[in-house]
Amino acid sequence: MPTYTFYNKDTDEQFDEFMSWSEREKYLKDNPHIEPMLTTAALVGDHIVNKMDGGMKETFSRIAEAHPNSPLADRFGSGRGGKSRKVENVGKKHGLIRKDGSQNVSKLGSKVSNYK
Repeated sequence: MPTYTFYNKDTDEQFDEFMSWSEREKYLKDNPHIEPMLTTAALVGDHIVNKMDGGMKETFSRIAEAHPNSPLADRFGSGRGGKSRKVENVGKKHGLIRKDGSQNVSKLGSKVSNYK
């Protein structure tokens, strides 16, 4: 149930009450000297995670393994070593790796035909 802010016209004071919407409507009908105040919504949670426990990191790493080309995989990794990540980053930088993870061989041009 939400908390609503009210204004009492008789006493010129502002106060908060915790009640359901139907209780609020009945309260305002029974008390004509009370007016509802327009306030911002109070958010209970936050979508930004500052500290993560081991279980959350493990869950994110499993998701990253299932989706290796996602931003989550870049952040939480799939257990690959530093060397393979560096090689992949160079490939991405020069456009040799597409967003879906496949190789873009057309960027190599005639250099590919020189290797036999």
